Amino acid sequence: MSDKVVRALALGGNVRVIVAKTTDMVTRAQEIHQTYPTSSAALGRVMSVATIMGATLKDEREKMVVEIKSDGDIKHILVNADNKGFVRGLIDNPNVLMIKKDSPKLDVGGAVGNGYLRVTQQYDDTATFSSQVELQTGEIGDDFAYYYVQSEQIPTALSVGVLVNEDLTIKSAGAILIQLLPSATDVELSMVENVVNNLKPVSELMIDYEAKDLCEALFDDVEILGETDVAYFCGCNRTQMKDVLETLNADDLNDLINNDHGATLECHYCHTKYTFKEDELKELLEERSKN
Repeated sequence: MSDKVVRALALGGNVRVIVAKTTDMVTRAQEIHQTYPTSSAALGRVMSVATIMGATLKDEREKMVVEIKSDGDIKHILVNADNKGFVRGLIDNPNVLMIKKDSPKLDVGGAVGNGYLRVTQQYDDTATFSSQVELQTGEIGDDFAYYYVQSEQIPTALSVGVLVNEDLTIKSAGAILIQLLPSATDVELSMVENVVNNLKPVSELMIDYEAKDLCEALFDDVEILGETDVAYFCGCNRTQMKDVLETLNADDLNDLINNDHGATLECHYCHTKYTFKEDELKELLEERSKN
């Protein structure tokens, strides 16, 4: 059993289906950021949908950057995903535990609040497409479904969920995307509505199903187009951190040299720390003076 994202067609090729099982990936995010349950659910939901978005990219040099900024306690979520199944994410406030007043469920919408969802497609870190919509409920699934309708004019059903254990660990996580293609008729629409209306919570389905099995269980004539392993992968390295230091002006570098006698930079996505000694900072200044 492992995390995967599966792409498929159904109902005579008139419906697109993408299923992502992301339990291990969201578990890794919880471990890295030490998130409380509501923060885990919010970040995990965004990462699960971003996994699906990344699976639609054609080129390995492309990636999706998904961002939520809001006025709730969570404030900010940022997720990157590519078509190799590599996803990484961060959350501004990992310590949110908010429960709905009328049920024992996590109140993700209340913790997110009002704000916007932005999706940017990048090629070699250069934006090629960007679209932004206002958050509808903050529950993530509703907001992404609204995004698809507004930004891509594609009728979309989206179910996303994260189930958190009492000990803060992740029991299950994943997302299901079902889209009507332009060739779909009212017949396919009715069949999709029937599937969606009878769909169990995706967090429950991910306990019992692997991604491919669940995809095939949704419709009778599913054609699997591709299957990709999914993992939390940051990809940061020392060279990238050195590039960050090179953006500092001479005064800031001298301050690090004279007062701190070095510098330690921490990656926000994985919290790996990179230490640069005083001599290395002096070399940066010397290289700059030569250019």
